[in-house]
Amino acid sequence: MTRKRLTQIVLVIVGLVNLAMIYFLYMDLRHSSWLLERKNEINPMFLSFFIPVGVFLLVAARRPSEHRSMIALVAWWNISHAVVMAIQTVEAWNHGVHRNFADVILFLVIGGVLLILLPTKREGGAQEVA
Repeated sequence: MTRKRLTQIVLVIVGLVNLAMIYFLYMDLRHSSWLLERKNEINPMFLSFFIPVGVFLLVAARRPSEHRSMIALVAWWNISHAVVMAIQTVEAWNHGVHRNFADVILFLVIGGVLLILLPTKREGGAQEVA
């Protein structure tokens, strides 16, 4: 399997997972659970970021080398998200609230894999534009 093909497969999988967040967003908004149960409007807004990322990753999967910056953005977004969640998990433990690191590891793996599979820079890109 070529690196390009593997990159395309990973982009489709991560894109579909991100796009699937539309279900959770719909359920949050439909049942007003963000307001009535959690009393926190952050969850729907947070989920809304995943959906367009999923769409753009699916678009990038067709020609990954042409969407290098989008893939890098999503990779670093996942890594920074994992770092923030790691800090939150440690803080939760410090305050006696149990929270595991599974989601931290998941986001780190997604970001790391996307960075590893990041397509190389296209040669002559500036000449094509001119």
